[in-house]
Amino acid sequence: MKTIKSSIIILLLLTSITLSAQDKMKNNIDNSNMALQGYSPVSYLDLQLAQIGNKNYKSEHNKVIYYFTSQEQKSTFDKNPEKYLPQYGGYCAFGIYAGAKFRVDPNKFIVKDGKYYLYLNNVELDAKQLWLAEKDHAKLKNKADQNWKDLSNTYN
Repeated sequence: MKTIKSSIIILLLLTSITLSAQDKMKNNIDNSNMALQGYSPVSYLDLQLAQIGNKNYKSEHNKVIYYFTSQEQKSTFDKNPEKYLPQYGGYCAFGIYAGAKFRVDPNKFIVKDGKYYLYLNNVELDAKQLWLAEKDHAKLKNKADQNWKDLSNTYN
């Protein structure tokens, strides 16, 4: 009987670890499962602003935690969370286009066609400017969408 209980516990633990790993493959989250480095997904899409959320207004969707600036934003998200999810799990859109996952600067984003895209920005590279310089959002998005099908199942 102890062997069966031990086996069940091990199986549950492995399942939990696997599900957590899948969340991190599909979402640019930290170890506490926080998305967007605490920035509000509603602010990006509805206000076209990068606004840091407040720990008093948070929601969990598919095991990922999102923060908001107000109860109103939280309610808006809770009514239709899929609408407010970042493209490519919150990884750099230009990186996905190029075939790799990169962390982002939450202040570098573009809102286009009811979606928002985040970008890497550091001393060496401003991926948002690279995306804009191409002047063909549809081409970049189509390639990134194709690449995401495989990249969403890999670690960065």
